[in-house]
Amino acid sequence: MKKRVYSGIRATGRLHLGNYLGAVKGMLAVQEQYDCVFAVVDLHTITVPYDPKTLSQSVREIILDYLAAGLDPEKCLLEIQSRVPQHTELAYLLSTIYQVARLEDLPTYKEKKAQYPQYVNMGLLFYPVLMAADIMLYKGDFVPVGIDQEPHLEVTREIARKFNQMFGPTFPEPVRFKTPGEYVPSLAGSGKMSKSIEGSFINLTDDLETIKKRLASAPTDSGTAGGALPKEGGVANLFKMLQLFRADDVYKKYEQDYIAGKIRYSDLKHDLADVIFTELQPFQQRRKEFENNPKRVDEILEKSNEACRKEAEETMGEVRAKMGLV
Repeated sequence: MKKRVYSGIRATGRLHLGNYLGAVKGMLAVQEQYDCVFAVVDLHTITVPYDPKTLSQSVREIILDYLAAGLDPEKCLLEIQSRVPQHTELAYLLSTIYQVARLEDLPTYKEKKAQYPQYVNMGLLFYPVLMAADIMLYKGDFVPVGIDQEPHLEVTREIARKFNQMFGPTFPEPVRFKTPGEYVPSLAGSGKMSKSIEGSFINLTDDLETIKKRLASAPTDSGTAGGALPKEGGVANLFKMLQLFRADDVYKKYEQDYIAGKIRYSDLKHDLADVIFTELQPFQQRRKEFENNPKRVDEILEKSNEACRKEAEETMGEVRAKMGLV
């Protein structure tokens, strides 16, 4: 049997370059060789403040981005998490064998508590258990996510290991599928590209002028260029973006200009914008085709979610039996 891959993205609006390079390109790579389930994890979305009036549209936007990016419903399953109720059933059952103290120590939980001090809820604490259930429901072997998700994947492995010890061999212990773009730098100058940080990201649907404007505000290092390229900071991030888009000729040109102390950052940003938009143009064209054919998108989702529910129920039948719930 082929190895199974599972990955999901929260429904926080349209995808940006960080999602595309860090997750979706990994999905595209693995759909050719593994059995894959790719989800919009809307149940995870509601653990932090959100607008219920726009949630369903946010889910739809990501599905359109998935399809436009090249995820093929003939090669993989596309899932909306909340439409497969077995996710929450398995999550509850797994929560009965895992310790609360371990969840409270996770760095992501502490970060979210600090970020939303008035919105600390059980769902936020429960997030890693639901993530474990997401992966284990389909007996996932690989998960194409960034390095920042490794602590949550370790929780999944611990839960799978504990379940197997208590009830017999059932679940694999998943590992992270690494991608070249697993860390896409923020345009704000430090940290990772994030939708929650204004000025940090470029959307996959941005036109050339918008991309240029976003890059224009990206900080560059103060002082005179010269010598080796910097390892961190605004300029380093711009060069990193050129690497991620494999713009070798453009990279070499500006590397030489930087070393010679004659680099013009406005020119670098202009050429980087062209590189990004050139890659995004086919995506944007395909996205418009799907936007103009909502019936086709609905049919894909209906068929795919039904297949997911069928497979999920097979897993739950096995779990219920092993846990004595039948």
